[in-house]
Amino acid sequence: MNEGKPTKAKWWSRAGGGDAALPEGDYELRRPQDALPVEDSERDLPEGDFELRSPQAPDAQDAADRHEPPSDPVSDVSGDFELDRPAEASPTDAAADTDAHPAPAPVAEAERPKPLHDPDPYSTPPYGEPGPWAPAPPVQHPATTPSHGTPVTPPHHNAAPATPSAPTQPHGTPAPHHSPTQAPVSAPAPAPASVAPGPTPPPANPWQNYDPWAAAPTPLQTPVQHQLQTPFQQNGAAVPSKEQRRKRARKVLVGAVVLLALVSGGVGGVVGAYLERNGGVGDVELPQAAAEPAGRAPDSVAGIAARALPSVVTLHVTGTEESGTGTGFVLDDQGHILTNNHVVEPAGGDGEISVTFHSGDTAKATVVGRDSGYDLAVVKVSGVSGLTPLTLGNSDNVQVGDPVVAIGAPYDLEGTVTSGIISAKERPITAGGESGDGSDVSYVDALQTDAPINPGNSGGPLLDSKARVIGINSAIRSADSGSDESGGQAGSIGLGFAIPVNQAKRVAEELINTGKATHPVIGVTLDMDYSGDGARVGTKGNDGSAAVNAGGPGDKAGIKAGDVITEVDGQRVHSGEELIVKTRAHRPGDRLELTVERGGKELTISLVLGSSDGD
Repeated sequence: MNEGKPTKAKWWSRAGGGDAALPEGDYELRRPQDALPVEDSERDLPEGDFELRSPQAPDAQDAADRHEPPSDPVSDVSGDFELDRPAEASPTDAAADTDAHPAPAPVAEAERPKPLHDPDPYSTPPYGEPGPWAPAPPVQHPATTPSHGTPVTPPHHNAAPATPSAPTQPHGTPAPHHSPTQAPVSAPAPAPASVAPGPTPPPANPWQNYDPWAAAPTPLQTPVQHQLQTPFQQNGAAVPSKEQRRKRARKVLVGAVVLLALVSGGVGGVVGAYLERNGGVGDVELPQAAAEPAGRAPDSVAGIAARALPSVVTLHVTGTEESGTGTGFVLDDQGHILTNNHVVEPAGGDGEISVTFHSGDTAKATVVGRDSGYDLAVVKVSGVSGLTPLTLGNSDNVQVGDPVVAIGAPYDLEGTVTSGIISAKERPITAGGESGDGSDVSYVDALQTDAPINPGNSGGPLLDSKARVIGINSAIRSADSGSDESGGQAGSIGLGFAIPVNQAKRVAEELINTGKATHPVIGVTLDMDYSGDGARVGTKGNDGSAAVNAGGPGDKAGIKAGDVITEVDGQRVHSGEELIVKTRAHRPGDRLELTVERGGKELTISLVLGSSDGD
């Protein structure tokens, strides 16, 4: 670019032939003049961009005045034209134009510089004539000429008149069409009329007078005129609509959110990996569940234990020869505590019994009464207040499969709670017998449970789902020794036995009231060596007397020596121990129905149980 300054024409860009050189300098475009009257045949020309009228020579104007055809037929030809410049008169036209117009003085042709090389036979620039790659003619700077469509200030009245030349059409005005036989009519340019002040009305075609260097339009009166005067875009790009702008904004927002999520995830992953490998930044603090209410459902193991533990005690017994540990529970607020006989037996007549409550308080206790046949004993503490007795249930209501909870002090671990179910009912078991004479043997129609019971649980309560006592834990079946607790220390194998609370209640009441318990009896001596099915009545008593006590319940019912009792109240009896257990499960004075075999025949005998004091 030449930054608006005209450049000196090179020799290869000048016109060839006999054309004269153009003068150097800036040129000013001819100001627009009023267009000639448009012929009717030219009114239907289409609107759009049109080229400027080519300049005409003065002789053409004179020829038009004489209604003669122009001397230069090229003026009617459409094409690109140069700006008005002085041209040499051709020899053929010089004589014709001498009379009408004086010929201008000939202009000396500038001396053409000599090329440095011989002319190129192929006319290739820069050695030959201008070819298809010749540089474009100089471009005038926009500031040197007024904008297209802008009226030029008329010359001062004192200025010299311009050289007559063919009128030019404004940019965008179609050139008048001339037939070959009609010469163009030249009219003098009228003086510019005064324009009323105010905004210029918008053109019919907004592209007609478009000028990229035009000044900002003046605010108009109507929005339509303002729109027509608004400069057009120069880059040609489409203007995005409102919906497109919104979509673009949403895309940008979504992209930002996705980018933020990716960055956050990456940062979180790095931080998590660091914390996992290094164990955190500061001290290690392990997660922990929040605090919960301490209460539990009343029928749950925890609920049962919470209500029963304050009433369960641990007994420590010390005698002259041995000592032991067992469990008991409070019967009433007077300080009576129920436990097993074999728990307090080591104390003898002069031993010591210490009772430890769940609160940790300790008190001395004395024996109120005990019975080896039932393996039950009652002790009493003095000077202790605030005792909470346990509620006694009904063992006849217990069903196999009912849930139970056992509380005791196995191996001196006081307050131990275990749970299980009722495995069976009316299990005839015997316990004791270490003395050798059978005086310490107990016969129990027991409740069987799989709740873990171990040495130290003896005398503790077996509770139902409502924290009521249904049995007293008394014996276990050990894997390496006999059937009672004192015979071995192997621990529970899931076979525990408890005295039914109905039997324990009667015995405890007798022990508290009289100091001793009564046993229901039939009044016969049994043959314990009989190996057959059933319980057989012996031929003689232990002291050599009769096997059937004279005047006793059996004698009155008609039982004879050698009879075999096979059923009690319709339940089968397989041994003498079972008959004793079934009998002691009742109270003295209860009526029993016995099935007896005598001489190969079965007899049914009804009798009323008698009473025996501690035997």
